[in-house]
Amino acid sequence: MLSHGRVLFVALCTLGSSVGLGQQPSPTPNPAQPEDKRIFWVIPNFRTSASLHPYKPLTPEEKFKIATEESFDRGTAALAVLFAGEAQLTNATPAFGQGVKGYARYLGTSYADFVIGDMMTEAIYPVILHQDPRYFRRGTGSVWSRLGSAAGQIFWTHTDSDHTQFNFSEIIGNSTAVAISTAYYPDNRTATNAVSKLGVQLGVDMAANILKEFWPDINRKFSRKHRAGKDETP
Repeated sequence: MLSHGRVLFVALCTLGSSVGLGQQPSPTPNPAQPEDKRIFWVIPNFRTSASLHPYKPLTPEEKFKIATEESFDRGTAALAVLFAGEAQLTNATPAFGQGVKGYARYLGTSYADFVIGDMMTEAIYPVILHQDPRYFRRGTGSVWSRLGSAAGQIFWTHTDSDHTQFNFSEIIGNSTAVAISTAYYPDNRTATNAVSKLGVQLGVDMAANILKEFWPDINRKFSRKHRAGKDETP
């Protein structure tokens, strides 16, 4: 799980250089426009909503659809391949060993982390607790206010009845995923290690929210640079 944090840290560094802390972001797209389904053309982005208003709750079927789309997206598989390789290089779980067999175990458990986490936090608990698993982009205001909104949605979320509530789905869902992962991670099966993994996962999800918040701004900058480069080409 620590590898997830390192990869997203690099992405957030790119975010900082692209948006610029303290600068006023450019206007966001019309909320009616569909969100990009992948951040940096790889990270799945199926549960982001461009705006909270007007609010329309999801049905249980729609919640499971979002979780399924993210779990079985090619971007999720690509991330699992990347994280498995990084974990093997750092010998994150010595019991898995090295070589092809060891990598296969890293890949299987890495992908299982994604699928179980997505299902718990985006489908199972949101259905049981009547909470909305989507990330609602703020899209306006200062960079700092948008950062606060992105981070805050980890702990405070919207309910199906159009109210706000502590994000039990995120916290309990990730706690359940960490507990399940002890069955296939043979090393460090201790309470301290479980708490550490939960903290890392919440941090990763917070970083992911920040990327979701600012991805349209980053994408526009990339698009402008690409167009400018084409215009300068003789």
